[in-house]
Amino acid sequence: MARTTYPRDRFDDLAPSTGRVGAHRAENPRMRGGMVFLWAAVATVVLVAAGIFGSLVMSGRISLAPEPVPTTEPVPVVEPVVDTTFPVLVLNATPQEGLATQVREDVIAAGWSADAVTAGAAGATDFPTTTVYYAIEDDEAAALGLAETIGGAEIALSDQYLPPDDPETEDDDARRQLTVVIGLDRAETPAA
Repeated sequence: MARTTYPRDRFDDLAPSTGRVGAHRAENPRMRGGMVFLWAAVATVVLVAAGIFGSLVMSGRISLAPEPVPTTEPVPVVEPVVDTTFPVLVLNATPQEGLATQVREDVIAAGWSADAVTAGAAGATDFPTTTVYYAIEDDEAAALGLAETIGGAEIALSDQYLPPDDPETEDDDARRQLTVVIGLDRAETPAA
């Protein structure tokens, strides 16, 4: 076989092969083991925080929507009205005798009929503050009027002092009543 000779080129001037063939790249000096660990730790912390935050949002414990600003509606002011059509029950809840009768006389002097005002003793003698009770929300103005009539008292909505049901009438007006429970704030303190 005849030997073919090729013209000389730049590869003919290379040193003989050292045995290494192909591309050999050196390790990237910026990506050392400590740096890889640091980036992995940062990524783990970010993913865990994102998971916790996401689960809190999904469970409703954190809301991304802004909190609604509560609108402040003016509280309706109830003006006191002296309504002498209400029956009044006066109960003395103090150890001092005669307070119920005194308050009954004050109520009668303010315009109530004597038949509409009843006085008696309460089941306790340690009630702290004189209070006018009313059973129906619409009666608040009348309770305020009676509280002012007797010289200032608290008012409270409660059906505790409602008269018993009358089986012969179904009229709610028959059950309307204002009840004054006289408290220790009205009792005279004994002289020491």
